Amino acid sequence: MKAAAALVLFCALLACPAATAVAPVPAFMHVVVIVFENKESTSVLGNSAAPTFNAYARRYASLTRYYGVTHPSLPNYLALVSGSTHGITSDCTSCVASGKSLADTIEASGRTWKTYAEGLPSVGFLGPSSKRYAKKHDPFAYFPDVADSPQRRARIVPLGRLDADLGAGTLPSFSLVVPDLCHSMHDCSVGVGDAWLRRNAPPLLSLPNSVVFVVFDEGSSSIRGGGHTVALALGTAVRRHTRFSRITGHYGLLRTIEQAWGLPLLGRSAGATPITGIWK
Repeated sequence: MKAAAALVLFCALLACPAATAVAPVPAFMHVVVIVFENKESTSVLGNSAAPTFNAYARRYASLTRYYGVTHPSLPNYLALVSGSTHGITSDCTSCVASGKSLADTIEASGRTWKTYAEGLPSVGFLGPSSKRYAKKHDPFAYFPDVADSPQRRARIVPLGRLDADLGAGTLPSFSLVVPDLCHSMHDCSVGVGDAWLRRNAPPLLSLPNSVVFVVFDEGSSSIRGGGHTVALALGTAVRRHTRFSRITGHYGLLRTIEQAWGLPLLGRSAGATPITGIWK
């Protein structure tokens, strides 16, 4: 007892480091990330042309201080799935991103992943564009260990496969859902993107112990690098009518997924704060 008391006094005087508490994040059954394009938060929230976004923001959880990393699109998508922009500063289509991504760490954990890209002309397509599909919004296609593997490239599929996988009960652990250039609001209006979300989100919201993150790659300003954007957390794992008000962004979202599943921390996600306080 005397030794214990002495240790307490010693630590009080010399400020012994306390054990670092790990913020609670559920071990989600499914994580779905839907990425829209190029809108500041003020262009969507409070806009009568976006009733779906506004209703979901009220009903579920809003990440009120979410910022893009940079401009243009591609570096933001790479940051979201790998914790780094890999020095890429353009929407290049022949460049490559070296290093690991969520595809690697998710597979190593025994889980599964897919990209569901609207307008993708064929499974595993690696071309720069096709009508309203753009490779710059398809980050896993930039990693050689995915692009060079027919088996892994087969996990980059057209959006139409999402309904089939939901119906068959084969939705992967992690799904990146990418609307086309119009439905993402890149080339079309906020109202068009809102209607797309209203059509496509509902089947995902009843997945047990799961979360659907709805984010934007970047805003139209350069606040904190990539603009202040809308970010929502929807689904059965979310405590309703909640807010996460700390500064966050793509690295924080990546860190949240990694912490939920005990994955290695990739790149700058290691220094990011996980999203907490909004979970059941």
